[in-house]
Amino acid sequence: MKIARFTESGRTRIGKVVGESIVDLTPVVGEGASMRRVIADLAALRPALEAFDGPAYALDAVRLEVPVPDPQKFLAIGMNYAKHAEEARQAGIPIPSSQMWFNKQVSCLNAPFDPVVKPDASDKMDYEVELGVVIGSRCRHVAREDARGVIAGYVIVNDVSARDWLPKSPTFTLGKSFDTHGPVGPWITTDDEIPDPLDLGMKLWVNGELRQNDRTNDMIYDIYDQISYLSTVMTLEPGDILATGTPSGIGAPKGIFLLPGDVMRLEIERLGAIEATVVAETRA
Repeated sequence: MKIARFTESGRTRIGKVVGESIVDLTPVVGEGASMRRVIADLAALRPALEAFDGPAYALDAVRLEVPVPDPQKFLAIGMNYAKHAEEARQAGIPIPSSQMWFNKQVSCLNAPFDPVVKPDASDKMDYEVELGVVIGSRCRHVAREDARGVIAGYVIVNDVSARDWLPKSPTFTLGKSFDTHGPVGPWITTDDEIPDPLDLGMKLWVNGELRQNDRTNDMIYDIYDQISYLSTVMTLEPGDILATGTPSGIGAPKGIFLLPGDVMRLEIERLGAIEATVVAETRA
């Protein structure tokens, strides 16, 4: 099942994507339902969600919103693809000896097709296609072999990065959290629809030029390792988003950075696509 938040005629609702249409699930989940609540109750709601066949709208006639607009956590791991880590090493960045996590502040979340702002304060804005994991169950101390059981589903994440701001905070948080620098979507594809999340193709284009092209099997620490590691430290909550690393092909090693007018398109096998145009910062 593909579950989305969408706006039509000024009302934002939860729906399921079926082909090129989206079915309004309001009669099942209630008016103004929280996606976090739907995720937490997904096991109980699933039969009714899957069976419901109500009002539907063409996908191109609605606005797709951030699937989870209010996660308690938006966490991302750095240098987690083998070829990307080597790319970083050649650029003089040491490869971490353990999982290296940082926060993307939730205020950076952006809808899957909304513009991404190039801030005046940064001249080195970069792209990163990543598989996003959406946590489905409140959990702590999850064994690796049990980790898949706490996953609700998957999204595409563009971990937009202001490279010149990364050194300004050792945790990377500032350079990873500019407003609009967390496009997520286009919807949550539930875990049961993905035979093997550890082997999905992922691609990113800038202005039609293929820049990143790899598979999730190049991860150094796979998503089950990540969940086990994080849950050793903290309780993970339904709706939390984990951005699980980017493959090689980012702009930084070549000194190629994003400019207003550039168009980023990201695709992950079985999950769909998101796309954003870079725009210049404007201030009121």
